[in-house]
This record gives sequence, C-alpha cells and structure tokens, in this order.
Amino acid sequence: MRITIMRYGFVIDQERCIGCHACTVACKEEHNVPIGVFRTWVKYIEKGEFPDTSRHFGVLRCNHCDAAPCIEICPTTSLYRRKDGIVDFDSERCIGCKSCMQACPYDALYLDPNSNTAAKCNYCAHRVELDLQPACVIVCPTQAIITGDLDDSQSNVSRIIATQAVSTRKPYKNTEPKLFYVGIDTDLLQPTVPAHQESHFWSDRQPGETGYALATTDEVNRDAGASRVVYDVAHPAPWGWKIAAYLWTKAIAAGVLIVAAILLALGTENERALISISSPIVAMIFTGLTALLLIFDLKRPDRFYYLLTKPNLRSWVVIGAYILIAYGGLSFVWLFTSILAGTPSGFIVYAAAAFGIGSAGYSAFLFAQGRGRDLWQSRLFLWQLLSQAIVAGASVLIILAAIESRNLRTTRTLDEILVMSLLVSLAIAMGELFFENLSEDARLAADLMIGGELRRQFWLGAIGLGLLLPSAILAAGLYTGVLTAPAVLAAVCALAGIWIFESIWIEAGQAVALS
Repeated sequence: MRITIMRYGFVIDQERCIGCHACTVACKEEHNVPIGVFRTWVKYIEKGEFPDTSRHFGVLRCNHCDAAPCIEICPTTSLYRRKDGIVDFDSERCIGCKSCMQACPYDALYLDPNSNTAAKCNYCAHRVELDLQPACVIVCPTQAIITGDLDDSQSNVSRIIATQAVSTRKPYKNTEPKLFYVGIDTDLLQPTVPAHQESHFWSDRQPGETGYALATTDEVNRDAGASRVVYDVAHPAPWGWKIAAYLWTKAIAAGVLIVAAILLALGTENERALISISSPIVAMIFTGLTALLLIFDLKRPDRFYYLLTKPNLRSWVVIGAYILIAYGGLSFVWLFTSILAGTPSGFIVYAAAAFGIGSAGYSAFLFAQGRGRDLWQSRLFLWQLLSQAIVAGASVLIILAAIESRNLRTTRTLDEILVMSLLVSLAIAMGELFFENLSEDARLAADLMIGGELRRQFWLGAIGLGLLLPSAILAAGLYTGVLTAPAVLAAVCALAGIWIFESIWIEAGQAVALS
C-alpha cells in the first residue's frame, strides 16, 4: 500500500496558454538547464489548409506518475518518489545508462550534457520545500499552470479535475500520471497522429536527429488538412550501436555453453578441446566484451560499480548484471575443472547452461521495462533472444570445429542444431511482426522494418543473409554430405544476420515519437 503525505500534481489549462514559452525559459533559468535540452517545452501543431488554419499548443513535461516506470527501471535508485508524490532524481547516483529514457512514455527525461546524468522536471522540489510555487507557475502570464495537492479536495487542482473535462497523456500506459490538461487538442496527446515534417518553425531538423525521424507519415495516409507538427524540441534516440553489439556478443557468450551442453547430452563428450576448453574460453571472452560494451555505453562509466553498491533490485539492468557475473564465473569453473578433470561435472554443465539461458533471455525483461517503446514489449522477444543464442553458439562452435575437430558426427550434429534454430528464429521473427497483436505504435515500428526505410536491412540482411541463406547452405551440405566448408559459410552468415537484426530492432524500436 502506498503511503504519502500528499500528492502534488499539475493542471495545465491549454485554453489559457498562449504558447509564449515563459515556462520553458523560467525552468531553464531556475535549474540552469543547458542549451539543447528541456525539462518543460511547448509543442505546436497546425491544422487545416490555408487560409483556414489553426494552431494549437501543448506544454509537455514529466507527469510525476504514481506508477512511474522510470523508477522501476533505474538501476541505482537515482529516480525516486518523494512522500509528497514528486518524482525526483539524485544526479549523484545516476550512471547515465539511459534506461529511464526508454521507460518513460512521455520523453520527459534527457541527458544533461554537463553532468552526463539524466534529468527532468522535479516540480521545483527545492521551492516547494520553502512553500513556494514552481518557477513555471510564477512566470505564466495567463495563469495556465495550476499546481497543488491532488488529495486535497479544496485545492485548485482538485476542484478543476472534479468540475472540468480533463485529459492525460497515454492513459493506456497505466502510469497513473499526475499531469492533467484542460482544453488540449487531442492530437497533441497522441504524438503519432500529427505529421512530422523535415523542418520545423524556426529550426531545421537534421536527418536522424530525433528518435522518430524514420516514422514519417508516408505509411499513414493522412489528407492535406490533417494536423502537423510545426514546432518541437529534439529527442535523440538514447541507445545506438553499442546496445546492438551488446545483444550480439551476449548471444555468442550465452549460446556457446548452451550448445556445448546440448552436445554433451547427445554423447559427444570425446570432443574435449571443443567442448571443455574452447567453449568456456569463448564464453568468458564474449561475456567480458558484453560487460565492456555496457560500461562504455554509460554516460558515467566511472560509476558502473554502483550497480553492485547502490542497486535497485527491481531493475533488470541490475538483475542482468548479476546473471552475467554468475555466468562468467561458471564459465571459468567449467574451464578450470576441465583442465583438472578432463570434462566439467554434470552440475557445472547444467548450472552454466541454466545461467546461459538467463544471460540470453534477461534482456527481454529489461526491454519490457522500457515501457515507452511498444515494439520491445513483444511477448516473443524472449524466445527470439533464446533462439538467437543457440544460432550464435552453434555458429561459433561450427567455426571452431572446422579448426579443431575432424569428427564428421560432431559437425553434422552442429549443422542440425544450427539449421533447426535458424528455422525457429525465422518463425519467431515472422510471428513478432505479422501475427502478434501489436499496438499502434508497435505496428508503426514494425512497418518501418517490413516496408519502410529499414526494409532492405531487414529482408535482405536479417532474413535473407542471416536466416534463409544459411538454412539453404546447411540443408544442401547435409544432403550432399559435404559439411565443413558450407557449414562455416553458413555460420558466418548467421552471425552477420543476428548483428543486422539487433541493429534494426534497436533502431526501429526508437523510431516512433513519444511526445
């Protein structure tokens, strides 16, 4: 049960708002917000055709949600809810992982370029503690911003909410926002409705500058009189190639011991060099690379150890870190016991395989905590990651077997594992994009991959090169009995396909507007 002294919230009366940006300027001055980033901003849209046009404003900022997903995902509890209901942040604990930016459905968080930590509207908590109004409220010339205790029936915000029609942004996200709007145009509440243009009022947008630059209105048949964004602020995509590379290296790290355990279960324990030595070495190397990629992607890599010393145990960033540490340790034990005893014990094999599955799959739960990105909420993503891990593990072992082993039985077994996992991965990918019940935002992102700007990378790279071609090569090799050379080629193609898939999955997931 949540116990609070009060619940501060906002009402913004857009019928009074004149779009003057006084709130934006006051917020920047009060908090010394750097140029290029914003805690509060005003978005303009226009409707109609000349000369019958209208302009509408929307003041956007943190919603101080009662069920804030940013608090849940933050790995170091730098984001937290105060007893007065304000969602505040402690920049001294932030490691700059950008997970909170993926979790927030409202684009409310940004990276401060001076401190390299996350920041957002904190309701001017330092002023509230002195019984002062937030800076934006003080400067608003039309008194369009109203604040107060939502649990106090006599407060102005409670009276407005009780007596007037109010709206919230994305109520279907179930974040319980405490920012309410009066008289706002509904198109401002749903960012995928207005058309996004290549340039804005007073400013030009560079290609790829915003997270939704690829999600144009070409895929949505809007007429010329539909709403269109004419002024907005930039919201760059928080995650890039390092996160895609982390998924790729983690698939290899987890997959090699999973497949090695499968080989042992199928009776190929005589492959000592491949299973007992090479597999755990590869697992340790790629687990280390995975950890390094995660650290280098932090804006404050000097604080990476906060994951262990200041952990939020609800965050899958933290849970995943613990799983990777345990898996790396089991990989070392696998290698050490193999050197001493010839083969790892059954307990070590089962434990390593279990933590390999955990290492491969935990990212699905991490991405699911990124509730702002609908594509990543796919229920099949866990199975996609697990199948990719087996594809990656079998591919690496096929390459190693071509160097270390001349056992055709082992090569054939690995070929069979790889071709089956490729087909499973293909079925899951098609299921994710064509058969799963996707939200509107997830469908926009999926359409970007299927028929939009990422279609060539998806169909030719991820599907053609990464799944269909290696499957055909392996099938031909198994049929003709010529195994080694075709299998190595198929393995290289499969690994390249996983890289391409992860890259476009990250890009497409961030391509749809959040605000």
